[in-house]
This record gives sequence, structure tokens and C-alpha cells, in this order.
Amino acid sequence: MKNQHSPILFLPHGGGPLPLLGDTNHQEMIKFMHEIIPSLGIPASILIISAHWEEELVTITSGNNPSLIYDYYGFPEESYQLEYPAPGAPVLAHKISDLLRENGIESKLSDQRGFDHGVFVPLKILFPEANIPCVQLSLLNNLDPESHLKIGKALSKLSSENTLIIGSGLSFHNMQSLMSLKNSLDHKNEEFEMWLIDACTNQNYAPNVREQKLIKWAEAPFARYCQPREEHLLPLHVCAGAGGSAAKLVFDGKIMGKKTSAFLWN
Repeated sequence: MKNQHSPILFLPHGGGPLPLLGDTNHQEMIKFMHEIIPSLGIPASILIISAHWEEELVTITSGNNPSLIYDYYGFPEESYQLEYPAPGAPVLAHKISDLLRENGIESKLSDQRGFDHGVFVPLKILFPEANIPCVQLSLLNNLDPESHLKIGKALSKLSSENTLIIGSGLSFHNMQSLMSLKNSLDHKNEEFEMWLIDACTNQNYAPNVREQKLIKWAEAPFARYCQPREEHLLPLHVCAGAGGSAAKLVFDGKIMGKKTSAFLWN
């Protein structure tokens, strides 16, 4: 039987647990997530790269039943009682490690690491049944964009084996600006988003041209205003590396008053 092909998705996960608490500043994001569900099919497994886990070596969750990590502070008590009992996928974790090694990328397995909110918040919306085995992959703490593109390339074949690859971050992550909740026009935010959408979706770019744009993302207009530290952007690089071609823009809306984007590679 031929394996079903799964897409690759980069999405915003919002602010902490707020998308799960009915926060009005996340309504557009939640609507998008519900609308994208049919495009994701029924994956056999999920590989998710969250902005909230960095290691010196690429690290892969390999436990059977990962716990949740409530890595946020100052939210209502219910935020710390959320559940997402999705099973782990140790066999997939080992396969990911093998694929990385075959491509010259050193990695390690962790059977103790749980799922942070960059994993369970979007997955509770997309796959609320929590019945699809899931593996989380760390970022590298050197935050090197080219390295993250290479990680994605090494894992690209997983899509053809019905593993859904999700990059969970935010294309705009200036926390001071986000926390102001101002819905007024922010031309710096707008210009960076226009650049990012063009870099990811313009079909006229040869693959090497697109790669160079993403490697040199910090040279984009107002890049460091929108991403003072790039951990929330780099899950996109993993997705772009795995996707290997132009993406489709599937969300171009506002979260907490700021424009953010989501991309899908089929």
C-alpha cells in the first residue's frame, strides 16, 4: 500500500496558552487553524519543531508518553491544567535520528523531554483527539539559519511517509510591541511580512535564491525589529528546507494586533 503524502506547515502558535482560553486577540488565528484542518489530511504521525526548545545538538523526543511543559507564567490556573495526552513515537524518533546522521547532522534522543506550549497549544486546536503519535524536534541554540534549512532537507522524505511536519513559531515576535496590543498600522511589521511572504511563496525564485534569502533573513527590511531574537522564525527554515519549493500563503492575518503569516508546502 502506498503511503499517503503529508504537507508541511509553518504556523503561529500565539501568545502562551491564550489561544486555548478564548482570547479575542487570537480569533483570526483560531479561525485559520480550524479552516486548515482539511488540508492536513489524517497523518500517521506528527513531527513538530517549536520555537521553545533549543539545544546544542538537535534533540528529539523519544518517550512513549511525553508530559506537558507549562513554560509560561502569570496565566489563569486553568492554563496549568491543560492536557494533551498524545502518544510519543519512539520508532519515528530513531528514524529522524538516522536521517539526520545520514546527512551529517549529529543529534541525540531524549525520552524525558515533554511537549512545550509551542507543541500542545496548536495541536489541541488542530488535532483535539490527541490520538496521533507525535515527536518534537529542538532548534539548535546557535540559531544558524542555514543549519536549520539543512535539518529540514534531511527530513524531507518523512512527508512522503505520511508524517506531518509542523513548524510552530511566529513570523512577528517583538514582545514589547505584541504586549502593547496596539492594532494600529505598523509599517515595520508590514514591510517584513511582505518580504517574508515573497521569499517563501514567489515561484519565480530558483531554490538556491530562496535559500539565500532565508539564510540572510536578517538583511530584510526591519528584520530585527520583527525578530529581535530569531527562535520564533527558525521553525520556518526547517519547514522551508523540508518543503524544497515555493510555499502557499495560508494565513495573512493579525495576532495581538500584529500581522503574522502561515505557510503550507504540499
